Amino acid sequence: MAEEVIRLTLTQRQDYQFDTRFDGGQSLVADEPPPLGGGAGPAPTQLLLASVANCLTASLLFALRKYREPDAPLSTAAECEVDRNERGRLRVTGIAVTLRLGLPAHAYGKLDRILASFEDFCTVTQSVAAAIPTRVTVVDSLGAVVKVPETV
Repeated sequence: MAEEVIRLTLTQRQDYQFDTRFDGGQSLVADEPPPLGGGAGPAPTQLLLASVANCLTASLLFALRKYREPDAPLSTAAECEVDRNERGRLRVTGIAVTLRLGLPAHAYGKLDRILASFEDFCTVTQSVAAAIPTRVTVVDSLGAVVKVPETV
């Protein structure tokens, strides 16, 4: 039996625009970009990318707090590549995420331990990375790379 079941419902508003309602009452509008849709909300590829980036950022924050490291705001930039497969169908072919720590690396006492493990606890990224090459970079607040990207 599953440890958790997450549910949502989609209801078509018009064309490619959908109301997405999550358990707990949250909602958002998703829409394909033109020419299919009107771009009234994030597209499915954007939602996928946001899910990966959010999960990685939350996992890093959790690890920093677990080791009682200084609390400073994190930020994340992410991109995904969309290309055609051998059948000419569009697919997400790669994801790159850069997480930025809120302080210089030397301010964190256990950064090596954190960087070695935080990705493994990211439910979404580990699931998606089984099918899509995913590269994760971590930089400190000064822009120094503290974790070199590897394909997850």
